[in-house]
Amino acid sequence: MRRPRPPAWMATLTWKAGVFITVMCCALAALLGALVHVSVTRQTVDTAREKALGRLEEVTRAYEAGEPLPPYAGVDPAGMPAALRAMAVRGQRGTVVADDPAGRPAMWAAGPADGRALAVRVDYSLSAGTISGLDKAIVGSSVLAIGATLLVGSFAVTRVTRRLHLTAQVARRISAGDLDARVNDPRTRDPAHPEDEVATVSGALDTMASSLQGKLLSEQRFTADVAHELRTPLTGLSAAAELLPPGRPAELVRDRVKAMRALTEDLLEISRLDTRTEKVDLDVHELGPLARRVVRASGTDTEVRIPRDARVETDKRRLERVLGNLVANAHKHGRAPVTLTVDGPVLTVRDHGPGYPEYLLEHGPQRFRTESGSKGHGLGLTIAAGQASVIGAELRFGNAPDGGAEARLTLAEYTGGAECTEYAERRDAAPGPGGPAPT
Repeated sequence: MRRPRPPAWMATLTWKAGVFITVMCCALAALLGALVHVSVTRQTVDTAREKALGRLEEVTRAYEAGEPLPPYAGVDPAGMPAALRAMAVRGQRGTVVADDPAGRPAMWAAGPADGRALAVRVDYSLSAGTISGLDKAIVGSSVLAIGATLLVGSFAVTRVTRRLHLTAQVARRISAGDLDARVNDPRTRDPAHPEDEVATVSGALDTMASSLQGKLLSEQRFTADVAHELRTPLTGLSAAAELLPPGRPAELVRDRVKAMRALTEDLLEISRLDTRTEKVDLDVHELGPLARRVVRASGTDTEVRIPRDARVETDKRRLERVLGNLVANAHKHGRAPVTLTVDGPVLTVRDHGPGYPEYLLEHGPQRFRTESGSKGHGLGLTIAAGQASVIGAELRFGNAPDGGAEARLTLAEYTGGAECTEYAERRDAAPGPGGPAPT
């Protein structure tokens, strides 16, 4: 049987620190309480024993002189502990704490007297009450001390964990692409101020983020500059290629120039996506007709299935770009039949080829990386993933159980009221920019 899994909050540093502080406080309180209890009890018992033995000396002299005994003394008195009686009969003196005939605590002292036991008793109720009160005071003060220590310790630990949580949040933001995120721990700003371990980690994270941001920005600038610089000579080269006489060499030149222009445009688009400054033009669209338009524009033999149509609020141009790249990739690297399925706000592009490679399933699309022997630059899926992120859609890559690659794009379904829907329908049916707009 599986062991039950503890709740997540038990794994937190606050919980562990609280348990540690509680255990240590309880152990320390128990140790100090035991020491104080033993010391006070021993001192109290010794004082009562000395008093009882002193009275026993007085009573013994009075017994030997034949004088009457006081009320607290007697020979073989009632209620005397049996062990103390046996000791006195053997000729020894001793003391013991036990209840008197009235049921109150007393210190008994006894000694031999003509083969019998001569005993005295001293009231021990006040001393017993003192010890009981001391024990209660120890327990109460220990509970208060543990509570106060827990409060102070929790406050101190919470300050540390709060800083750790902030550092973790910044790390997750950096992983998500927010390269401007920084912890900015105040303890790292003043070089003269000593840093603790959390400040050291925060400073190291900020330094790493700055270095990473600088390298990525340099790479982005390089990509954008190369793409921009290539556009001008490619434009001239394309115009010159059109002037070549008809023939196979001219076709090869035009084909390569076209491929280079497409690659340059893809690089420019990726550089714009990397800057994260893209703005979306939101509108309400039906996914079924949009999917059919994408397939018609691709000029491929792609089957469109619509189990359930849906309306979404998205950027039409970017969504068409995502679907177009997914369909083109399915035909280029997969095998027929290729299907584009619209099931509510979920669009799925499926082929029956070898499927996506392991690196792509694990790390996502990577530019300029494709399987060996395959054509392409690995930019189509990279652009699809970037545009999907811009419009707030979730793009997942996987392989179907019966073979083939499967890309699933999930959008947020439009849930506007009937009035908004009617307005959107009239707006979609309206003429272009030159025509009248609905009112």
